[in-house]
Amino acid sequence: MERPEPLRTLYWESGMLYLLDQRLLPGEIRYVSCGSAGAVAEAIKGMAVRGAPAIGVAAAFGMVLAAREAVSAGSSGTPLPEKLEKAAAVLLRSRPTAVNLAWALERMRRRINESAGAGAIELAAALEREARAIMAEDEAANRLIGSYGAALLPARAAV
Repeated sequence: MERPEPLRTLYWESGMLYLLDQRLLPGEIRYVSCGSAGAVAEAIKGMAVRGAPAIGVAAAFGMVLAAREAVSAGSSGTPLPEKLEKAAAVLLRSRPTAVNLAWALERMRRRINESAGAGAIELAAALEREARAIMAEDEAANRLIGSYGAALLPARAAV
């Protein structure tokens, strides 16, 4: 019997964030595609994505999407840091009690501040690197937790 592909809570591909729609589990596996910070905020608010770490990762990529939107819109109007702060506020309001949401947004704000003076494209790239780092750290923590739990299971057990 072939082992099924592991289910991913979320993934980033070709400039889009895909979130496992947890409202449909366990009966159906479907992903919500998010191409904007607003779409990520709606997915968080609508409970498509659940669990503090996943919400934080989603919010980080929401900031990446906001930066990409701003780059695509050009340099007219509001400065990029202000646009990003507005996006962060929208994301935070999507689930204000989610600890990892606020934590991830603060981490993205630090990256914005550390990149002061960078061009819009460079800032968007820096935010994507930071979001990818947050996601990798979360995946590593989950694998470690899983390995601890797996060690407690008897041989041939199924979960």
